Amino acid sequence: MKKIHFILVFLVVSFVKLSAQTDAVNNTIQSFPYQHVADANASLNSMQSWTSGDWKKLLSQLDDTDSLRLKPSLALSAYVHAVGLDAKLKSSTATTLSSALKYVKSFYGRDLIIQHLAYLGDDAAVKTLSKLLADETFVGNAARALAIIHSEASIAALNNSLKKAGEPARKHIQAALDNVNFVLPEIKSAPIAKKIIQNDVQQLLQLQDQLAASPNPLKKQHILSAAAHIPGFNALMMVGRSLSDPAVQEEAALIIARMALADKNIRGKAVREVLEQTLPLIKGADSAFLVPLLKAHLALMPYDNGFASIFNGKDLEGWKALVGNPVTRSKMSAAELQNAQKLANEKTNGDWIVKDGLLIFTGHGDNLATEKQYGDFEMYVDWKITEKGDAGIYLRGSPQVQIWDTSRREVGAQVGSGGLYNNQKNQSKPLVVADNPIGQWNTFHIIMKGEKVTVYLNGVLVTDNTILENYWDRNLPIFAKEQIELQAHGTYVAYRNIYLKEISTNTISILSEAEKKEGFTMLFDGTNMDQWMGNTEGYQVEEGVMVVHPDIGHGNLYTKEEYANFEYRFEFQLTPGSNNGLGIRAPLSGDAAYVGMELQILDNEAAIYKDLQPYQYHGSVYGVIPAKRGYLLPTGEWNQEEVVVKGTKIKVTLNGTVILDGDIKEPSLKGTADHKEHPGLKRTTGHIGYLGHGDVMRFRNIRVKKI
Repeated sequence: MKKIHFILVFLVVSFVKLSAQTDAVNNTIQSFPYQHVADANASLNSMQSWTSGDWKKLLSQLDDTDSLRLKPSLALSAYVHAVGLDAKLKSSTATTLSSALKYVKSFYGRDLIIQHLAYLGDDAAVKTLSKLLADETFVGNAARALAIIHSEASIAALNNSLKKAGEPARKHIQAALDNVNFVLPEIKSAPIAKKIIQNDVQQLLQLQDQLAASPNPLKKQHILSAAAHIPGFNALMMVGRSLSDPAVQEEAALIIARMALADKNIRGKAVREVLEQTLPLIKGADSAFLVPLLKAHLALMPYDNGFASIFNGKDLEGWKALVGNPVTRSKMSAAELQNAQKLANEKTNGDWIVKDGLLIFTGHGDNLATEKQYGDFEMYVDWKITEKGDAGIYLRGSPQVQIWDTSRREVGAQVGSGGLYNNQKNQSKPLVVADNPIGQWNTFHIIMKGEKVTVYLNGVLVTDNTILENYWDRNLPIFAKEQIELQAHGTYVAYRNIYLKEISTNTISILSEAEKKEGFTMLFDGTNMDQWMGNTEGYQVEEGVMVVHPDIGHGNLYTKEEYANFEYRFEFQLTPGSNNGLGIRAPLSGDAAYVGMELQILDNEAAIYKDLQPYQYHGSVYGVIPAKRGYLLPTGEWNQEEVVVKGTKIKVTLNGTVILDGDIKEPSLKGTADHKEHPGLKRTTGHIGYLGHGDVMRFRNIRVKKI
């Protein structure tokens, strides 16, 4: 009996100790993931004194489900990287992880440990990984880890195992050895190496060619990693094109996320499309911190004033055949121009084709023009010509930024491409010759502001803020807005990667003459927040727009003045799933949706709002009167809204359609649609406000008129 009692006491004590040990480990790893090193130092220092039992508790959690194993995974990764510069700690950690393989059962856990053994690279790591080369499940993982270690011992282990390995283990080991022996092509080729180191643009062009030519996933990864070190928009877009390649898409996604987060100025529709494609491809431990950061970055990224692709690589969408010139087109009626355009499209069909992602002029026909007209803009475009080639890019419908074979001395082409060829009074020749050899790709970076043009060719300034003359009427300045054209000059030319950013010339909103006469005043013109109070930290002015930053400030934003009866006009831009509200006749304290009234501002087409009540849709008097739905513009486009409040009547017009025209008198007396108390329905005056719900949203051009 005493013996049984002793055993029970022993088991209880052991269980208590075990629970305490587990709690201690779990408490230590609570700081992961971390944003600042200081936040995790205490935990990392504590882990250095852990016993083998502590490590067992941590590593055994790698066998849990995805959500439960996340913190131990991040803690392990942080610790391994923290000890990376201490040889003694690296060695002891490698020994600990090597021992851990025997009690970690899941593929996820064992694979993670193998990855970290590769980073530690100690003899203990090499010994353990060498044994795994005989394991049919983990031979590929172990071979890659030994290749990463890249020591004499690890390479010898791979070579020794290759001699006795059968299939498919032999393929994994051979692939790892190929990786060990791999050298980037440009390192082997002296002429290419010299060109690559000239500047980032040339290097990026070379990397694109290497990526297109390489069938090897390992080589592709090396090339993408090299591109990650080149800053800027074009590098990110190059890596983004690999998101559709299953062999490297996950590596590309990680590179893109880090590039985007490192440079918040890389933005625009084209970038947004790449980042949205990137998000679902980020897997494993990286998703814990990269995905939330990237989602927040996307929400704050402006939809306006960024680069968009004007060639989709698939067809001629957005392009049309040439009709006349800006002067002759301006003299045509709408019907005449439409008919002429139809005939031109039919006549030139096949002159410009899309093949293998390239926009190609076949050598016969006329210019290809954008359907859209542009004023001030910044443009990137890659181009390639053949021997004796001659082409150019028309800006605002006018010739031209010149492209030609520099060997054609008989026509003066030895001066190089990128000059404003048709200028007579102003500089027409490029400053230097920066063309790549015939048959190789070149990159133009063209900036046009007002009547002046700047051109970089392959990263070299060739035209410096020079006036582009009006070729069609030299007595007039260049047109304020016109189409861009790719010149057809009888020789083959190919284009790719055509991106354009429109440059806004005015970010200040002004009242129309009609609004001035009606008595409207500006509440926000894009320059200041002088008419507002409350959460002026969370609502900030950026590029003429009022942007909600929920991570900076909290609370509502209110007009300084109170309004009873009024007409209120504003523009707003939704972000995916965003939620805000327009408070009317609201006091400065309490829930404005009830102590005042709230008109919904909501992306109610988002999936998260599929179960809304009718009185919760955009434009509704929240909880009181439902609005019609279906009149919001797509996310990222600017909506125009007008709210008229007069007595007990409220009218809301969205993008020209009346979506609500109701009277709050009856619900204020007989009860509301949501069956809640709304004392604000009886208020006759109050502030107008924006009632944020923790989402990024943008507002501009806010006007009001008292009635």
